[in-house]
Amino acid sequence: MTEDCLKLTTYFGERHRIDGHYLADAQVDLFGRHGVAGSILLRGAEGFGLKHHLRSDRLLSLSEDLPVLSVAIDTRPRVEAVLGELRAVQQTGLITLERARMLRGEIGPVALPEDLHEATKLTIYVGRRDRVGRVPTFVAICDLLHRHGVAGATALLGVDGTRHGERTRARFFAGNADVPIMIIAVGTGERIGRVLPELGALLDRPLITLERVRVCKRDGQLVAPPHTLPATDSHGMAMWQKLMIYTSEGSLSDGRPVHRAIVQQLRRSGARGATAVRGVWGFAGSRRPHGDRLFQLGRRVPVLTIVVDTPERIPASFSIIDDLTREHGVVTSEMVPALTAMSGTTRHGGLRLARHRY
Repeated sequence: MTEDCLKLTTYFGERHRIDGHYLADAQVDLFGRHGVAGSILLRGAEGFGLKHHLRSDRLLSLSEDLPVLSVAIDTRPRVEAVLGELRAVQQTGLITLERARMLRGEIGPVALPEDLHEATKLTIYVGRRDRVGRVPTFVAICDLLHRHGVAGATALLGVDGTRHGERTRARFFAGNADVPIMIIAVGTGERIGRVLPELGALLDRPLITLERVRVCKRDGQLVAPPHTLPATDSHGMAMWQKLMIYTSEGSLSDGRPVHRAIVQQLRRSGARGATAVRGVWGFAGSRRPHGDRLFQLGRRVPVLTIVVDTPERIPASFSIIDDLTREHGVVTSEMVPALTAMSGTTRHGGLRLARHRY
């Protein structure tokens, strides 16, 4: 287990450019040059940011600039080197930094640290065409996690990224066998710890991260409220908070897909931002793993919605989410120790990591 790792996540618009090039391409070029262990570029279905401009694939006029997010994970020195260059070129969007623990190579029994025992977010990076026997690896992983009683898992298909330091990209006339898929799962530390050796045995070259979360809702039932966090740590460093909502395209609230209702109501409430991303396979709560085997955006695919805001605003956002997930879904809460929001020459926040025990 590599202890000192960082996860770098950015949120921006699909059409954002840098010196005539798309920001998305520039970012993954940067990850590839630095040999980042794992990264993925994801296209969102709906979302908004600080300016509350809605981006959505529902209507043609709104789908010309869809929300995009990228995730990169590696050792702290490598991520910090990437971050130095990224901050010099990215002039819009949101950047967050979070601590993570990374597993690579052979995975035996793992004794999880105490801070991961309440609940753990498990993220696995694989390729689109990876197989376990005749079954796609992402399907086999979701089935395994469901059998072990993990609260939920969503497999997200990337359009670009790096695997073990090598660049991969979706191309129109290619098989795209190495395009990355990221599987995000949440469960108790005990269940996650128990499944890790079996999970490692499925993978030829495991690349896995572990992070601390709290499961707030499961199958529509309240488990625990989000963490109550202060605005700053003991040294005055600002802290932020993230909610993640695992639902399905077919989960409805008053006739609307739950993820769209969440994004729209949060936007009206004045929340700072939310992004919904469709998966290709997964499950939430007791529902069996499901999705679309042909990677078409059907009504059964899982959806992951991400909300990042100040700890002060999170209770109001959770109240909205709680009401909209009365019957379905899994909701988690976690601390974000560093965040920068950018719009042109204006920047809010910073990327020095806060520290807070909770």
